[in-house]
Amino acid sequence: MTELELKYGCNPNQKPARVFSEAGDLPFEVLNGRPGYINLLDALNGWQLVRELREATKLPAAASFKHVSPAGAAVAEPLDDVLKKIYFAEDVELSPQAVAYIRARGADRMSSYGDFAILSDACDEPTAAYLRREVSDGIIAPAYTPKALELLKSKRGGNYLVLKVDADYEPPEIERKEIFGVTFEQRRNDVKISDDCLSDVPTKNKTFTPEVRRDLLTALITLKYTQSNSVCYAKGGQAIGIGAGQQSRVHCTRLAGNKADYWFLRQCPKVLELPFKRGVKRPDRDNAIDVYIGGETFDNGWENLFTVKPAPLTADEKLAWLKNLRGVSLASDAFFPFGDNIERAHLSGVEFIAQTGGSIRDDNVIDTCDKYNIAMAFTHVRLFHH
Repeated sequence: MTELELKYGCNPNQKPARVFSEAGDLPFEVLNGRPGYINLLDALNGWQLVRELREATKLPAAASFKHVSPAGAAVAEPLDDVLKKIYFAEDVELSPQAVAYIRARGADRMSSYGDFAILSDACDEPTAAYLRREVSDGIIAPAYTPKALELLKSKRGGNYLVLKVDADYEPPEIERKEIFGVTFEQRRNDVKISDDCLSDVPTKNKTFTPEVRRDLLTALITLKYTQSNSVCYAKGGQAIGIGAGQQSRVHCTRLAGNKADYWFLRQCPKVLELPFKRGVKRPDRDNAIDVYIGGETFDNGWENLFTVKPAPLTADEKLAWLKNLRGVSLASDAFFPFGDNIERAHLSGVEFIAQTGGSIRDDNVIDTCDKYNIAMAFTHVRLFHH
């Protein structure tokens, strides 16, 4: 048996804590730092996500994990100038793996603060250099270049957690966990998410371009490792809004839709032109942008952030800008029971959907999609994750 002692469990009072493998070595190696319980939950869930996303899309993939759900996930599609600006990547060297992580973190920069970074491919110097300047707790990747490892080991006073995963490791078919002294056992969720999941299209609009298929697969694979109930909006090869762990599916749809709206509103010219003072740190800018989009006016303390007090972003201005959000894909980890989910999704530019199907109200959901010319696939695969 191979084991690794941890700092503590979910909370500092939960000691002792360890992880162990009853048969063989652990599937990862600690290259720097000391892992915690939640660090490893994020790392091992996230590694499965990016490995599957890499396999499905044939592109380098990345995820930004917080509290055992992804804050963002993405593949290496090129960044335009606006996305470089909102992701604070205008002045950095870009590699495919770096682009994938920058997109993943950029989905929800507020939630990615203090994340665990997950990479499908070797961590190279551009990725490490970008990550080194962001607030993050750790990283897992299948390999590191010498310079990348040097950069990461210098982060957080030398205590940044760096894990190297065994890319060839395959877990046992049966998985177990213990709750309240009771051991649960089930077959691991090894269902493959592929184009086959998008073959049953009951709506009048049946058109899925290659780019849309990429986005729907990205959203579905993201949901496979997101705490349920969950809904994911995707565009351009990345998640742009994830709603996780809600008891009501429409609340997932609203939460994820609001995040997608914020992602797009960050690209609004009035937001891009906020007059930040020199030296304002990126986390402070992220917080200020979030507050600004949310409708607060900085009556107190704006002098610490801006050269001049910014004019409010009005509700009418936000609505006008959001009308430009189109071509969004959405996936759900289970069926939509009512058409209200489609109504909310439509408000955030959703034109393509993948969901399980099988509700007694499928006809209502299909009719609502047809009303907005939305193409929807029934995957016949449920992706609950707990």
